[in-house]
Amino acid sequence: MSIIIKMKKRLLLSIVVLLAGVSESFSQSYNEIVEKAMSCTFNDSLLQAEELFKKALKLDPENARNALLFSNLGTVQKRMGKIDEAIESYTLALNITPYSTSILLNRGTVYLDRGEMDKAYVDFCNVIDLIPENIEARLYRAYIYMDRREYKEARIDYNVIVGKDPKHKAARIGLVLLDQNEGKFISARENIDILIANNPKDASLLVIRANLDLERGYPESAVLDLESVMKLNPKDAETSVQLGDVYLSMGKKHEAKKAYERAVSLGIPMAAMKEKLRKCK
Repeated sequence: MSIIIKMKKRLLLSIVVLLAGVSESFSQSYNEIVEKAMSCTFNDSLLQAEELFKKALKLDPENARNALLFSNLGTVQKRMGKIDEAIESYTLALNITPYSTSILLNRGTVYLDRGEMDKAYVDFCNVIDLIPENIEARLYRAYIYMDRREYKEARIDYNVIVGKDPKHKAARIGLVLLDQNEGKFISARENIDILIANNPKDASLLVIRANLDLERGYPESAVLDLESVMKLNPKDAETSVQLGDVYLSMGKKHEAKKAYERAVSLGIPMAAMKEKLRKCK
């Protein structure tokens, strides 16, 4: 009887050791696949990375790391332009870790890229509920508020960002545009001047100031900024067109014609410029 018991114990021990070995091998295989997937991601081998992430998820669907894997898979799919698949992967990741602010931000930006403002808004609000001073979520939400023309709410978000980071350029630009939209031209002009003084080679700021001056009725000032933009970016065809428009509004047909012809040389179709050039005669 004791011999039988000993044999059973040995058999049981053998099974335990065997299963432990299988489990260790299984875990190593999962980890190896994940490492390969990450390496492929860093090396821009996106198709292979996508396949490897999916393989790892199938191999061990209950693994605690799968939320991160789904998130990484979503990011790879986003980079590949597979927007629907990316959203699905981020959603599966959030099913595992619903309070992950990084994954909420990732999904929110994909929704935003696809123009699904309401869904993006929910994700960014959830991030802010979890981390009220999250700059990225505040910035995106302010953009959505601006699109909705909910300027009071946008200003709150921009002010929170500036309160945390007084030199945050995007938030300060947002406040300038808010002032412009609300007819607060003096405040807008003062703040864009400060931004340009701190970023003198940022052509986008000069365009903003030019548009502000045009709205204020100062085309001469707008011309100076638009000419500066062309010096910074000589191949900026759109600004060349705008410069022509401003010159034409001032009655300076010769200068307008030169600007339009430059725009054509930079790639604007002649058909689009034909009527404008006719007005320069």
